[in-house]
Amino acid sequence: MKRDKMEYMYDLVVIGAGSGGVRAARISATHGAKVAVIEGDRPGGTCVIRGCVPKKLLMYGSMFSADVEDARGFGWHVETPTHDWAHLITAKNTELNRLESIYVSLLENAGVTLLRGFAKVTGPHSVTVNDQDITAKTILLAVGGMPQIIDVPGMYEHAITSNEALDLDEFPSEIIIYGGGYIALEFAGIFNGYGAKTHLVYRGDLPLRGFDEDVRRHIAVAMQDRGIILHPGTTIEALASDNGRKIASLSDGSTIHVDQVMAATGRKPNTSQLGLEQVGVDMGRNGEVLVDAYSRSSIPSIFAVGDVTDRVNLTPVAINEGHAFADTLYGNKPRTISHENIASAVFSQPPIATVGLTEAEAKAKYAKIRVYESQFRAMKNTISGRGEKTYMKLIVDDVSDKVVGAHMMGPDCGEIMQGVGIAVKAGATKADFDATIGIHPTSAEEFVTMRSPRD
Repeated sequence: MKRDKMEYMYDLVVIGAGSGGVRAARISATHGAKVAVIEGDRPGGTCVIRGCVPKKLLMYGSMFSADVEDARGFGWHVETPTHDWAHLITAKNTELNRLESIYVSLLENAGVTLLRGFAKVTGPHSVTVNDQDITAKTILLAVGGMPQIIDVPGMYEHAITSNEALDLDEFPSEIIIYGGGYIALEFAGIFNGYGAKTHLVYRGDLPLRGFDEDVRRHIAVAMQDRGIILHPGTTIEALASDNGRKIASLSDGSTIHVDQVMAATGRKPNTSQLGLEQVGVDMGRNGEVLVDAYSRSSIPSIFAVGDVTDRVNLTPVAINEGHAFADTLYGNKPRTISHENIASAVFSQPPIATVGLTEAEAKAKYAKIRVYESQFRAMKNTISGRGEKTYMKLIVDDVSDKVVGAHMMGPDCGEIMQGVGIAVKAGATKADFDATIGIHPTSAEEFVTMRSPRD
C-alpha cells in the first residue's frame, strides 16, 4: 500500500478488539497500513469474552446431565451426579484468559498498536482515549452490541443479563429467563441442564420469532419435554427483591419467586458513548451505524463492521466484513460480502440450525414452492428412552428446483448445516440433493433422502 503524506498518527484506528475489529486491523497491517486498535474492555470482544465461547463451554457442561440419563438406557449404572459450579466457572475463565492472550499476540505479531481505554470519536479523523488525542486517515467502528433491558419496574435493579449469567458466584436453584430469542433459549437450556428449575417467559405464542414456524413449534415441545417451564404470551410487569429472592409479577396475574431473573430481551449496538451523533454519522433508530455495501458510513472516513451495524449479527459475518474492509482499503482488492444464505445455529437443547429462507419468506418470494420434511426419533433415543424427535425441512423453489431454505432441530445440526449451507450458497437443486448418496446410519442422510413433498 502506498501511504499518503504522514499528516495523521495512523492510517487506521479501529475501535473495538473483538473478532471483526481484530481481523480488520491484522489484515490492514499486513497490507502495509499503520494501525492502532482501541479497546476499553478485554481483547476478544463479545464472542470470546462474554458470548459464543463461554456460552458454548457452559452449554457443553450442561449437556452431561442428559447424557447421564441416556446412558442408563444403554446399560450404564450411573449414580446421580453432582456438579461443582465454581469449578466450571474457574475452568471457563482460564480458557478465556488463554484466548484473550492469543488475540493480543495476533495484534502484536501483525505490528498493530493496542491502546487500552474507552474511545470517543471527536471528528472525521480524530478519536480521544484516556484524554489523549489520536488522529487517523480512517476510523473503523467495531464495538459490537450490548444486552438491552426492557424498561419494567425493578428490572434494571434486580435482573441480570447474559454478561452476568456467565460469571455467577452461586448457581441458582430456580431462575426465570425473560425473552424468547436465541440467547434466551440457549441459557434456558444451560440452567436447566445443570439442574435449575427454569422458567422461560416470553410474550409471543412461540419462541424464536423470525425463525421457521415449524421449527418454532418443535423447539417449544422439545424444551417442555426437557423440563423447561414455558410461559408463552406473558410478560413481566414488575420485578422486586425480598431477602435475596426475586419476585416476578407476570401479566397473567401470577407471581413467581426465584433466585435469579435473567433478561434476554434483545441486544442493541454499543454506540451510545461514542459521540457519533455530534460528528454527524447517520444512525438507525436502535443506534446502529448505517453503512453501504463497503461498510462506509455517511462520513467518508468512518467505517463500521459487525453487530454495531445491525446487519447480520453473527461473529463470522463480522470477521468477513472486517477482512473485506481491509482488502478494499489497503489491499487493492475491492470487494463486498453477501449477507444472503448465511447458515447459523441456535445452541438450545436440542439445538437448531438453519440456512436460507423460512417457509413464509419463500412463499412471499416465489410463485410456488415445495416443502419436504422429516421427523424421526434419532437412533440413540430408541434405546436411551428419550422421546425427543429430530426435525428437518427443505424448501424448494418449484420453478428452478433450487433449495432455498434448510432447517433442522436435533443433535449435531450445526455441524450438519455447515455442509448444507455450502450447497444452498452454491445454488444446489433438489435434484442435486436427491443424487447425493447419504452416509448411513446418520441423521444427516435425511437431507438427501426426502423424496415426497408435503401436501
